[in-house]
Amino acid sequence: MKRGVVTVPCGVWKQPQRAWVWEQRAVIVNPKGGGVKLMGPRRRCPDARAQLPVSQDVHPPEEHHQPRAPGWLRDLAGAWIFYSVLPAWPWPKPRFQRIARFAPVIGLVLGGLQAWLWWATAGWLPLAAQVALVMALALLLSGGLHHDGALDTADGLAAGPRALPAMADSRVGAAAVQAALVLALLRATGLLCLAAAAPLPLVWTAFWGRCAPLLAMAWFPYLRQRPGEGGTAGFHRRHWLGLVRELRPALLAGGLLVALSLGAAGPALFGSPLAPGVQLGLGLLPCLPAVLVPRWLGARLGGHSGDSYGACVEWTEALGLLLMGLLLRGLAAQG
Repeated sequence: MKRGVVTVPCGVWKQPQRAWVWEQRAVIVNPKGGGVKLMGPRRRCPDARAQLPVSQDVHPPEEHHQPRAPGWLRDLAGAWIFYSVLPAWPWPKPRFQRIARFAPVIGLVLGGLQAWLWWATAGWLPLAAQVALVMALALLLSGGLHHDGALDTADGLAAGPRALPAMADSRVGAAAVQAALVLALLRATGLLCLAAAAPLPLVWTAFWGRCAPLLAMAWFPYLRQRPGEGGTAGFHRRHWLGLVRELRPALLAGGLLVALSLGAAGPALFGSPLAPGVQLGLGLLPCLPAVLVPRWLGARLGGHSGDSYGACVEWTEALGLLLMGLLLRGLAAQG
């Protein structure tokens, strides 16, 4: 599977869509040569136009002047594009250098949309149908970005010493199919156990799942060090400024979740029947897989790659939902 990153501020390779995100415009790259094919509305990016081979018209009209935006806001706009399929912002122009730090914030949004769907369908859809719809929405909102990495990582773990070549292979192996099935079963079981209490846990697990790759980046070396093998994860890793600085947006997002869990607004907003203290206890539980999953994968692989970062997200979410569901069932059984 060919992966890479545009070396200019306005482009980044996005998997699994296998297209360059170039000024919010899809750029399909022919790996055998012959230039690129541009899709979508025209945007102006003279730096990229000078460095990318172009096989058709890329001369857009002059763009209107836009006010300058702070760097963090441009990174947030880039994270919005990269980590979701939600519509791009009209302003500011996205930047992709340090988008990894905003992944937990994007997780907060995606988890909130899943929670809203659960709340909106409660009472008129069977529980199993709610589970299926929410799981499908989670996959749709992320574009399968992290799921693709989880499946590639499963193939890599099964390949032993040839882990990296197996993870780079675009073909799906038996281990990947098994991993997809196990992930779906864990998620479904957790949501079935949570039932009416599922909305806030959906937000919590989406948040913790996207914190896990930040821990992996801090604790383990990056596996693909040779030129051309870095991919988007290597691009993020080169702009890493340390765990403390990269976790600042996550701490703000986590503080908001704590306030929602402890206050009356959170349970009322998501229709949760649980007391605030129970909500907070459940919400902190996925912290356990968020720490253990990147450590286990890093120890097995000898480091991390973009695929294993995606696996950290998927397995943290699935195990987090399962743990929360089992704990809630245990509390209910004790009366």
